[in-house]
Amino acid sequence: MRQDDDGCMQRLLDEIRDEVRDTRELTGRPVLDPRVLEALRGVPRHMFVPDDLQASAYVNHPLPIGHGQTISQPYIVALMSDLIQPRAGDVVLEVGTGSGYQAAILARLVKQVYSLEIIEELAAQARVRLQRLGCDNVEVCAGNGRFGWPEHAPYDSIMVTAAAPRIPPALIEQLKAGGILVMPVGSRYLGQELLVLQKDALGGLAERRVLPVAFVPLTGAAAE
Repeated sequence: MRQDDDGCMQRLLDEIRDEVRDTRELTGRPVLDPRVLEALRGVPRHMFVPDDLQASAYVNHPLPIGHGQTISQPYIVALMSDLIQPRAGDVVLEVGTGSGYQAAILARLVKQVYSLEIIEELAAQARVRLQRLGCDNVEVCAGNGRFGWPEHAPYDSIMVTAAAPRIPPALIEQLKAGGILVMPVGSRYLGQELLVLQKDALGGLAERRVLPVAFVPLTGAAAE
């Protein structure tokens, strides 16, 4: 990380802690797992932000990355990372690679990350960034995330970083028993909520809606 970014990163982490505290009644999380915050500290966000937005790299807001997509607000990145309850030996599927920032965070928390991005140019750019950071435990593929990545299923957790009216059935099928899926559900115009879904040992599903969010829509045709 660039030396002049150290102070900006510390301020960002302090803001995230404040927002976590302020939203604790909605999220059920008064504090985040320290591992999640350390993962954020270790990933230089400016590497995932366009050149003309470098001055805003450590601001706690989403930023455009081209192709109508965004890099998520750091607070939301931290919260979603915490909600999947990551363990060092986990294998995680991410739908919506975008800039690769969320995948870089997850790479510091779990054993393996498989990340799908429907826009080929973004997938290629993210792959280069992640390689530069030494994220050897992340594999990025250009593809339709609605279908998941069955070759590597089942997953200990699945994170979707784009919104849809409902969770794609293929993702539920690819979630391991006991696993957790986190995804924004709803539409940009009618409102979205961050949803946490957990699959029990018998395949039963329990869901909890956490807080209002605003994500870009999940694109790509759904399975018939």
